[in-house]
Amino acid sequence: MKKNQNDKHHGEVLETDNGFDVIDCKICGFKHILPIPTEDELEKAYQHEYYTDEKPLFLERHKEDLEWWNVIYSERYELFEKYLPDNRRKILDIGSGPGFFLLNGQERGWKVKGIEPSEKAAEHSQKLGVDVDNDFYSKDTTDALGKFDAINMSEVLEHIPYPEELLTLAHKQLDNNGMICIAVPNDFNPIQTILREHHDFKPWWVAPPHHINYFDFDSLSILLKRCGFDVIHKEATFPIDMFLLMGDNYIGNDELGRSCHSKRKTLELNLSNAGMTGLKRKLYQKLAELNLGREVVIFARKMS
Repeated sequence: MKKNQNDKHHGEVLETDNGFDVIDCKICGFKHILPIPTEDELEKAYQHEYYTDEKPLFLERHKEDLEWWNVIYSERYELFEKYLPDNRRKILDIGSGPGFFLLNGQERGWKVKGIEPSEKAAEHSQKLGVDVDNDFYSKDTTDALGKFDAINMSEVLEHIPYPEELLTLAHKQLDNNGMICIAVPNDFNPIQTILREHHDFKPWWVAPPHHINYFDFDSLSILLKRCGFDVIHKEATFPIDMFLLMGDNYIGNDELGRSCHSKRKTLELNLSNAGMTGLKRKLYQKLAELNLGREVVIFARKMS
């Protein structure tokens, strides 16, 4: 870890959990925890512990939901294909997880590459027949990867000690006018604020040390622009925390959580099967304008 990096950060303390403060950092322009975990601590967690201790059912649940996930993946590739010429179909997935996103792209005709720190997830990806390195994305690994037309980074940036450095590396990894898609949790959003301030919910979305950074649409857009990207598309994902406002308290209740998730899947699959993906996309773009939705999804283009 870089020495004294924690000393320069300052801002209002929003929450305290597990020995960490979440601050609205005036230096970074987004919310994050203090102290920031060391790189050694994170390496141990994500190479060996994350899929066994933190998310033991992740692979199993991902397979159960694969039909729904493939709809989401296809929509992401469709947006890349909308903005990139037909001859630019080379993608890097940073934090590629179990590999299904890359498999979807490979079956669409993309040349795919992944980099994933979890041994378990990387091995699963390799068994699917996609090209994935079991490693961290860093200055030490970028040169060997080469250049790409597109980069996907889903549920990664909230775990990274210094996200600006990572995005700067990704900017260099892209060919001219290449594109990046970032998806992160939409934390401290209006629904969460209502539940926290008016219904006595604890801030369940605050999860240090694994979740270091807490973004919204504005703060992630500003960070991307600072790192040399032009934001061209924003959309939310389904605002699943609305179920909490409707009385379905799934926090700590796995069975009820899966039931709520199943309703979300059914809605989105029915829209897709009816050929109404465009309607869903417009709806989620409107939610993004209101900073609603469980996740922030932003597509941006590398500026020269």
